[in-house]
Amino acid sequence: MYSERMRTPDRLIEATQELLWERGYVGTSPKAIQQQAGAGQGSMYHHFTGKPDLARAAILRTTAQLRATAEQLLDGPGTARERLSAYLLREREVLRGCPVGRLTMDPDVVARDDLRAPVDETLTWLRGRLAGIVQEGVDQGEFAPGIVPEEIAAAMVATVQGGYVLARASGSPAAFDAAVAGLLALLTSRHPAVRGVSDACDAV
Repeated sequence: MYSERMRTPDRLIEATQELLWERGYVGTSPKAIQQQAGAGQGSMYHHFTGKPDLARAAILRTTAQLRATAEQLLDGPGTARERLSAYLLREREVLRGCPVGRLTMDPDVVARDDLRAPVDETLTWLRGRLAGIVQEGVDQGEFAPGIVPEEIAAAMVATVQGGYVLARASGSPAAFDAAVAGLLALLTSRHPAVRGVSDACDAV
């Protein structure tokens, strides 16, 4: 599964990332991590003090990857709308859910400040980054004047995360695609109702 050149700590972290995504914190046992990483117990505890330490390293890497992916698209060429669309429409493993968003539904993750904090910080960063681009769009006349960028950014994040839930519930990515398409339509609308995008998303 892993390259022979990959260092043992990296294999352990990557294995933990996958298992947290698939099974959650409780379902990610040290034995499962070791088996997936092809590493022994001694190697695991040589590099990490225990499961919480390894889980934190995995969560930090997962959140860093989310930031890097988002930044690549949001820093890309094009207008504000084109960059936001690129982020919203990027290819995702929709039916697996968001590897970061799913952590917020794990009671064992949110109960620990050391595991929850990187997730909260990343989602806060994402809302801020999106809000900045929405503001650019308002300044350039792409979006209706008077909208509140922070509210629109929060609605974007909520729509993406809610889209994962709808897709998983229906067993089809179509529900995710419809949620994103609806948000983009509202965002570019010149009707004053665009100010209620976040309210509309909350009501779904």
